[in-house]
Amino acid sequence: MNHVNTKGLLGLAALAVVAVIAAIVVASNRQPASESIPASSEALPGMREHINDVTGVTLIAAEEKPVVTLVRGNQGWTVKEKGDFPANTGKLRELLLKMAGAELLEPKTENAERYPELGVEDVNTQGAKGVLVSLDGLGKPVRLIVGKVSGQGNGTFVRRPEDKQSWLAKGALRIERDPTQWLDKALADIPADRIAEIVLTRPGGKALRLYKTAPSDKEYKVADIPSGRELKDESAVNGLASTLTGLNLVDVLPDGSSPPPGQDQVVKARYRTFDGLTVDVQTWKQDDKRLARFSAALDSAVADAHIQAEQAKAKADYEAKNKEAKDAARENTGEGANTPDPAPLAVSDPAQDREQRLDALNREVETLNRRFARWSFVIPEYKYANMDKSLEDLLNPVAEKNGPAKEKQAKKSAKR
Repeated sequence: MNHVNTKGLLGLAALAVVAVIAAIVVASNRQPASESIPASSEALPGMREHINDVTGVTLIAAEEKPVVTLVRGNQGWTVKEKGDFPANTGKLRELLLKMAGAELLEPKTENAERYPELGVEDVNTQGAKGVLVSLDGLGKPVRLIVGKVSGQGNGTFVRRPEDKQSWLAKGALRIERDPTQWLDKALADIPADRIAEIVLTRPGGKALRLYKTAPSDKEYKVADIPSGRELKDESAVNGLASTLTGLNLVDVLPDGSSPPPGQDQVVKARYRTFDGLTVDVQTWKQDDKRLARFSAALDSAVADAHIQAEQAKAKADYEAKNKEAKDAARENTGEGANTPDPAPLAVSDPAQDREQRLDALNREVETLNRRFARWSFVIPEYKYANMDKSLEDLLNPVAEKNGPAKEKQAKKSAKR
């Protein structure tokens, strides 16, 4: 009896072992061969250490169309589709850092028919939703198809074009396909309190001139206001001095890429600073865009006069502070007395101070003209509106000022 039981138990054990093995085989057959995360969990292994070696970035969309081409050359990074205008290097570096830090979190489908759900289908297909990012300069081609951002917004579906396996990678990789959005848009940034004079001229019209006699003036004066008229809003007048403050372009057009405007279409603006910088603008409407061309120059005579005034002020301030320190020393018999700071360069060496200031101004002009040359810029509507002004735009309408008296004056003028 025991012998029979022993044999029965051994048989049951064998059957159990077979069942376990069969279950393991079935389970393994159900799992994709590449289900496990590879030894390197980086979407682009080794890129993190070689970001600075990248010399080109091409973004390729559906039907293998390159939509943005960023190239690093002698003048830095440029956007090929925009006539090699300078690129936004901060935005570019942010993309490269995100790609280098994109760790593979979870394997997704290997089924090509399901790739469109994630946006990781091959970009040679029509209507492909993803973008193939191709990097140059890393020794061998480095490419990654970047698809949709996950519903939680903390990951992005990606696939290496040579692999079937798709992945959820760490980070939100949103690829901008409009080359305009890769431009370095900072055009000029001249503070309003630096502006001494503004002259705005419409085609065939009389110039509108606004000015300050000293940087300390709070309001701009408006030249040639007719007798009996007054400004609508002084704050709006002051606002015209902020046109070159934080001026960003919307788009760029290389010279010769569009027909030049007629002179009867061009609004002219001139901005002169207290320290001698002059920026001239020609701006016009083209379809629904507002275009402008800029140039910069330095008025050496104005610059010299400003430097002399600044040096005189620095000397007066230093001498006043020195006298104050000496008076305090006498009153306190030397205990805890203030001592003057070392004389600033404007006082200790006016010639060297002048040279440095002029060098800085000349560098500014050179930088601006290097930025301005060879381009027409699409500028924001409100910046254009600040330049397209006449004296009449700044004044209260005639009828709103002493209505009956004005009507009487108008009739008298008509009789003449």
